[in-house]
Amino acid sequence: MFTYYILIGAIALVSWLVSNKLKSKFKTYSKVHLRNGMTGKEIAEKMLADNGIRDVKVLSTPGRLTDHYDPRNKTVNLSEPVYSQANAAAAAVAAHECGHAVQHAQAYSWLTMRSQLVPIVSVSSKMSQWLVIGGIMLGAAAGAGIGFWVSVVGLLMMGMATIFSFITLPVEYDASNRALAWLKNKNMLAPNEYDGAEDALKWAARTYLVAAIGALASLLYWALQILGNRN
Repeated sequence: MFTYYILIGAIALVSWLVSNKLKSKFKTYSKVHLRNGMTGKEIAEKMLADNGIRDVKVLSTPGRLTDHYDPRNKTVNLSEPVYSQANAAAAAVAAHECGHAVQHAQAYSWLTMRSQLVPIVSVSSKMSQWLVIGGIMLGAAAGAGIGFWVSVVGLLMMGMATIFSFITLPVEYDASNRALAWLKNKNMLAPNEYDGAEDALKWAARTYLVAAIGALASLLYWALQILGNRN
C-alpha cells in the first residue's frame, strides 16, 4: 500500500502542477484582447455556422473552466468569462468546444465510442476501487475465495475507466486541432493571438494526458497486487 500511496502522490503532484500551469496560461492569454472584438459566444456561433451546424445552441454556464459540449441536448456551454469576453483564451476554449460539436455532427468515431461508455463509466468509476480494496480485505491476496473474484470485478471496472481515459485523448486532441485549423483558416486571430490560443489548448490537452497515465498506473498497480499475489 505504501508504494501505491507514493505512486498516487507523484501523479497527484504532476496533475496539480499541470493544472496550475493551465490556469496560469489562461490567465495570461485572457489579457490578450482580440483585435476583432469577438466574444467567446460570437466565436462559437461563427464556427458552428461555418461548419453548417444550425441546431446547436451556445449557452453561458456558471464557474471557471466549466466549459463543455453536451451531445445530449446539443449545447455548447461556455463558462461566464469565456462566453462574454474577447480574448485569446476565450477564443481558444469556445472554438475547442465547438470542435466537439463538429465531431458530433460528423459522427466522429472516437466521440461516439466515448459517449457510449459514459453511462457505464459513471457507475463503475465510483465502485471500482472500493471493490478492489474490499476484495483484498476479503482475502484476494491469498488468491482464493470470493474476495479474489470481488477484486477482479473491481479491476475490470477500473479497466473500463482507464480505457475511457485513453479514448478521451483523441477526442480532445482532435477537437483542439479542429479549433486551431478553423481559427487559422478563417483568419480569426492575429499571429500573437493565435499563438496564445494554441499554447492554451496544448496545456489543456496535457491535463487529459496526465489523467490517462494516472488511471493506467493505478490499474497496473492493483492488477499486480491482485493477480501477482495469486501466484
